[in-house]
Amino acid sequence: MIDNRIIKLAKNLVNYSVQAKKGDKVLIEASGIEPALITELVKEVYAVGAFPFVEIYDSKIQRAILNGMTKEHADSMAKYAGSRMEEMQCYIGIRGGKNSFETSDVEHSKLEIYSKYYGHPVHQNRRVAKTRWVVLRYPNESMAQLAGMSTEKFTNYYFDVCNLDYSKMDKAMDEAKVFLKKVDKVRILAPDKQTDLTFSIKDIGVKKCSGRMNIPDGEIFSAPVKNSINGTIKFNAPSIHNGTKFEDIFLTFKDGKVVKSSANFSEKLEKVLDTDAGSRFVGEFALGVNPFITEPMGDILFDEKISGSIHMALGNCYDEAPNGNESAVHWDLVHIQTPEFGGGEIYFDDKLVRKDGIFVAKELLCLNPENLK
Repeated sequence: MIDNRIIKLAKNLVNYSVQAKKGDKVLIEASGIEPALITELVKEVYAVGAFPFVEIYDSKIQRAILNGMTKEHADSMAKYAGSRMEEMQCYIGIRGGKNSFETSDVEHSKLEIYSKYYGHPVHQNRRVAKTRWVVLRYPNESMAQLAGMSTEKFTNYYFDVCNLDYSKMDKAMDEAKVFLKKVDKVRILAPDKQTDLTFSIKDIGVKKCSGRMNIPDGEIFSAPVKNSINGTIKFNAPSIHNGTKFEDIFLTFKDGKVVKSSANFSEKLEKVLDTDAGSRFVGEFALGVNPFITEPMGDILFDEKISGSIHMALGNCYDEAPNGNESAVHWDLVHIQTPEFGGGEIYFDDKLVRKDGIFVAKELLCLNPENLK
């Protein structure tokens, strides 16, 4: 018998997240998950009078493809997938799989080719820019292991996080968005003395994220003025990128550009930073506010929403908050400021607005956990 939580999730994804309507074409891409959610999504897409299109992938097969990747192949794949994406009004991407590190031994040059010549034109230029989209993970033993939980406990946690009332979160974010649009200077500080970063978000724009594009969700983002970032920051949450688990990423910025870096895999980090002209600049700055997500598990769709965190994305900016930076890279890195992770402060225009993960500015109290549950 189908789990009612799966039915609820499917309804939310189709009706709330991508807002599918009669006549829409809805592309459902799934990797490494059981068919139950896909089946319910197809039913719900039909129920609103839209047309489902389904593609199912496997991470081991994807690894085999990546190992032989060439620019010619990536261009050809992008031409096929890009023309299909152009036809779609909605996109639902569900990512699973038993091994988060499946592509860890693929040559960086192959991953770079795939990202630059397939991922960027198909997903950044078409899917992100031209469809109503949402992406999500799906619970399995591997994710439970990453989170340090039993499979049953993690599955219950997953549905609590993913099926919360995002319409309530959406309304709560309205006041914060108005306030953030007026902000110029941002400063991020941490007691460890390794984080002291300043930048401007003046006139960039602000986007609230409340279940429309990510599940789970819970962030509000802008972007730094491209050349305005100066100082240092240590990202204290691990980040899995192209199959490698990076930890203790430490970056130094001068006039917007990363000029010095270190991590547990410093050479691999430098290769990512050297991907193209935009990969040493930042395309996103965001506040994480999901009240049910409180610690990292090594999955960015969860970790970037941690209540009391911020994240910054190296590389490409979003059209909703454009700062002019273009890159094949969009890599979210998370800095947590709750007491359990060392605390920290955020200042907007020299005014303290958040301390140790809790907002203190009256305009942002709406983003504290008790107001979003």
